[in-house]
Amino acid sequence: MAANVWLDVDDGISPEGLPTEVDCTRYVDAVLRALSITQPCSVDIRIVSKEEGRELNAQYRDKNYATNVLSFPADLPEALLAELDERPLGDLAICADVVATEAHEQGKPLAAHWAHMIVHGSLHLLGYDHIELDDAARMEPLELEILSCLGIDNPYDDDLTNNALEEGKTSP
Repeated sequence: MAANVWLDVDDGISPEGLPTEVDCTRYVDAVLRALSITQPCSVDIRIVSKEEGRELNAQYRDKNYATNVLSFPADLPEALLAELDERPLGDLAICADVVATEAHEQGKPLAAHWAHMIVHGSLHLLGYDHIELDDAARMEPLELEILSCLGIDNPYDDDLTNNALEEGKTSP
């Protein structure tokens, strides 16, 4: 099983340090495996500038700053989904500047932080959330399990619930 991942990078962003389409596919596939999803799926990932990230966050979340990842789940009727060979999960918009800044400030390898953002956003596309503590208690251990399978250390502090409520770290 392999997800069909389409990667689009804003023209003004240097490709240095960005994940490849192969990397992105591996991260999305890890999510699908962890959730035992065997149906072929697709995800569109757009790597955006800080300005585009701010505009999207303002438009869809009424927050006037760029955030790390925004998730836009596909909202198709079940009847249509049944007709498709591949289930579209939705779109991710990931801000390259924010991801790089966070990785640097948090002392994390940039590649590991990219993997985390793609796993995190993919879980949002599949209906997982972390705004409420109960939802965070369900999503974050799964996220950590997936990252561990990818060889990536726990990106959170010891107290996961504080991260679940931290402003600016949630996706719509």
